[in-house]
This record gives sequence, C-alpha cells and structure tokens, in this order.
Amino acid sequence: MAPADDTPAPPAPHGTPEAPRLAVRGEAHLDAEPEIARIGITVTARGRDRRATLDDLTRRNATVLDLVKSYGEAVDRVETGALTVAPQLTPHGRGERVRAHHGTVHLTADLTDFTALGELTARLADLDLTRVDGPWWSLRPDSPAHRLARQQAVHEAVRRAREYAEALGTSLASLVELADIGAAPGHAPRMRSMAYAAPAEGAEAAPLDLEPQRQHVYAAVNARFTMRPPVL
Repeated sequence: MAPADDTPAPPAPHGTPEAPRLAVRGEAHLDAEPEIARIGITVTARGRDRRATLDDLTRRNATVLDLVKSYGEAVDRVETGALTVAPQLTPHGRGERVRAHHGTVHLTADLTDFTALGELTARLADLDLTRVDGPWWSLRPDSPAHRLARQQAVHEAVRRAREYAEALGTSLASLVELADIGAAPGHAPRMRSMAYAAPAEGAEAAPLDLEPQRQHVYAAVNARFTMRPPVL
C-alpha cells in the first residue's frame, strides 16, 4: 500500500463555500514635488571653413561644459549626446559646391538645485549660438514618493476587501495573492519654451524664475483574499 500523502491540496482557483475568494484592486494617486530638472542644450557653429567650424564648435562646447560643471553639486549629471558636422551645399548651380559647414552638439544636464537652475539656464541662453530647451521635471526612480504610493495602494486594497467582507457579515481570513500591475504614466512632463532678449552690453542675464511642476505618482495592485464563510 502506498504511503499516505500529507501534502495539503492546493486551494481551488475560484474558492469554495468553505473558503470563498474575494478579488479587489487597490490604487493610489499622489502629487509630489519634483526632485530633478532636466534641460537640453544645443551648441551650434557655422562657417565656410570646415576646420574652423569644428574648432569653433569645440570651443563653444567646452565653454558650455565648464559653465555647467561650475555649479558643482547642483548638477546631478551632464551628458553629451549627438555630435554633427555637415557641409551645406549650394541649392543651385552646376556640380556640388560647399557653401558652408554646420556643426551641432547636443547635451543634457540634470539639476537638483532649482535655484541654480534658473541662473544656469539664463547664462547658457546668453551664450552665442546656444539653444536651451526644458526644463523637464521628474522624480528619481528610487524616490520615496513611489514607495509611499505602492504602500497606499496595498492599504486601499485591504480596506476595500474588508468593506466587501463586512457587507456580507463576515471577515477576511487570509491573503492569497498580491500582484503589482505596474505603474501607469502620470502627467506628461511639461516643457517650457525659452526665448530671451539680449541683455544690455556688459550686463549679465538675469536668473529665470522657474516654478517646479508637481509630479503625479500612480500605483495599483490586484489582491485576492479568502473570507470566512458568510451566513447568507
């Protein structure tokens, strides 16, 4: 005779009269102050001579990097993206003739000090042939706001499950499953368009007053519980 198998049978996928199942969804919506502001910087150079254009681009790129890095710990990260140096041909005439050369360098900078942000963007935009885009506001991936939203989503799932159980005159027995269904995107980052008038001769550009955009944080979970059998 085969030995008795003492392994408990797995619970029925849809519950039983003795252990009815309850499935709920918990959600949380929070607004939090941003932690990072990202700006895009485009440095441009133009000229008839290719080498002179490249040298000019190199010099302007170094000026921008030195200015950004001079803000020290206020700058969380600075990165160089695409570099382009291309000839511009004459639109008419026989053959291909180079009219000029055009070079660009794209950079991004992440700042955590929003007071420095307003000053830096104004000083960058005051440089020759330099374009500034942004800021794009965001939270860090490990921001406490994300953890708080997840915790609130779980609390909401438990609260809703208890309300359903109490409506049946019973209570929750055990948690069967808790599933993180992922974070849905919140508000799309808003970009501010930056246009500047040239400062007076010898004057330094005034810092910009940039108001941080609050970030929407969303979390959701699916939870399954068993209930004590209600008396219907």
